Amino acid sequence: MHTIGRLLRLLFGLFLYAVGIVLTMKAQIGYAPWEVFHAGLAKVVGLQIGTITIWVGVAIGLIVMLFGERIGFGTVSNMVLVGLFMNMLLENGLIKEQSSLFSGILQLVVGLFVISLASFFYISSGFGAGPRDSLMVFLSRKTGFSVGVCRGVIELTVTIVGFLMGGMLGWGTLLSAFLIGFCIQLTFKALRFDPKTVVHDDFVSSWHKFGRLMHKQV
Repeated sequence: MHTIGRLLRLLFGLFLYAVGIVLTMKAQIGYAPWEVFHAGLAKVVGLQIGTITIWVGVAIGLIVMLFGERIGFGTVSNMVLVGLFMNMLLENGLIKEQSSLFSGILQLVVGLFVISLASFFYISSGFGAGPRDSLMVFLSRKTGFSVGVCRGVIELTVTIVGFLMGGMLGWGTLLSAFLIGFCIQLTFKALRFDPKTVVHDDFVSSWHKFGRLMHKQV
């Protein structure tokens, strides 16, 4: 795939990821697991949830890098852009809050599948998975469990920690914790995509490709 096409796929996937997160938040039946964690931490330190999302991503990125996962342009873009896109979507009110349990559950499930589809787009771009997905892929590679199982364990863990810090917990949180792994597994299977087979560019490779691309445009 051409570099420009890969870059567009990455950016589209990151924006779609933010849309999926905000959909789950606006469902109003309990935040998704990572958002419980981010919201709880935001209360503790007094920052916007999108800003907290960025800093948590940076911390996780450093951790997985220490364990040998390849960190690339896409990893850093995920750390920064998803949080910025979230703040933008939350501030402009394009995604409406739901007022009934049925519509809330429906929007939550849609949001989880949007997140799963977004993961496919930006991971398959080959610029490096986001920090949270890098953690999922790392655990899957090391333990031999499927990415769905590893994602589920991660989601349950951050849910508990986030709740203890004051994050919004509800039925939607439990649904998200148990369904996100299934949604990702189903989406990846339908698209015949195995994230463990993707060879990601590191910073140096991406820098050289962007340099050649800019040189051609001059």
